[in-house]
Amino acid sequence: MIKTDILIIGAGPTGLFTVFEAGLLKLKCHLIDALPQPGGQCSEIYPKKPIYDIPAFPEVLAGDLVDNLMKQIAPFQPGFTLGERAQTIEKQDDDTFIVTTNKGTQHQAPVVAIAGGLGSFEPRKPLIENIVAYEDRGVAYIIRDPEIYRDKKVVIAGGGDSALDWSIFLSDVAREVTLVHRRNEFRGALDSVEKVQELKNRGKIKLITPAEITKLSGDKKLESVTIVRGEEQINLEVDHFIPLFGLAPKLGPIADWGLEIEKNAIKVNNSLDYQTNIPGIYAIGDVNTYPGKLKLILCGFHEATLMCQSAYQRIFPDKRYVMKYTTVGGVTGFDGSKKEAPKAVIKAIE
Repeated sequence: MIKTDILIIGAGPTGLFTVFEAGLLKLKCHLIDALPQPGGQCSEIYPKKPIYDIPAFPEVLAGDLVDNLMKQIAPFQPGFTLGERAQTIEKQDDDTFIVTTNKGTQHQAPVVAIAGGLGSFEPRKPLIENIVAYEDRGVAYIIRDPEIYRDKKVVIAGGGDSALDWSIFLSDVAREVTLVHRRNEFRGALDSVEKVQELKNRGKIKLITPAEITKLSGDKKLESVTIVRGEEQINLEVDHFIPLFGLAPKLGPIADWGLEIEKNAIKVNNSLDYQTNIPGIYAIGDVNTYPGKLKLILCGFHEATLMCQSAYQRIFPDKRYVMKYTTVGGVTGFDGSKKEAPKAVIKAIE
């Protein structure tokens, strides 16, 4: 049994930042995530995608943001249960919760913070008759390691940010990149569209629109794709086909925990602390909903901060914590290591 102060379900940016805010309050955290590494979508889906709305970072790659968050929380020594999905939750007589994963790992905590982003994801697969037969044999729906595609012939299908961003990135990795989209217009960011057009003009990307891939061929692995553009049929030799049509989010087992759900999101009390209808269970980040909700990473950071203050009061109802800026005393880790505050400090709120 793993015991902790705050059990965080979801190790994306919001879940990771929760560890920092909890650590300032001397609260220990443990995180559960179905993915094999921390970072959520930022690590799994678009580690090389730039993010522009993180304060003090005019631009930061999603993967670098995760790396920085991991460095920030390192002094607080969080625990991780990765590659396992939170399956069930049980309220105990002592007012704590036991969360069991799909692999049977049990965790106990007085506070549970659900920071599961948009939930678990399933790729939206194109309607190609034999596509399942080529999964892991040339067809992939998520790019985890770009080096797999080095010096290979790659076809990407899609018209959103992921298709555009990965086409741009792989243009410097793969031997040949072809982007296929069923429309002439793209749904992605304008600068990405312009970059793809520029790379097309330089011969770094082949762009085929409006067109659709209708057939996959090959013996033991994928060898070619058939592309239909109007009356034209194109047979293209390839090593990899990557359809990037987005991911369908699902709350998964969390939806059966007795929480109040609205449009695939967990309703919370945003006027106070982002607590759900079950006292002691909070929901922060993209997984929650309330009037005026914005699904932004920086909003998740704000919600995590307020949630931790409420969690402290739940765990220590008889103690009064005086909130201080980190510039007052620096950040002291659980191992005693300390990042000292500068000479000029801001007075604590009394």
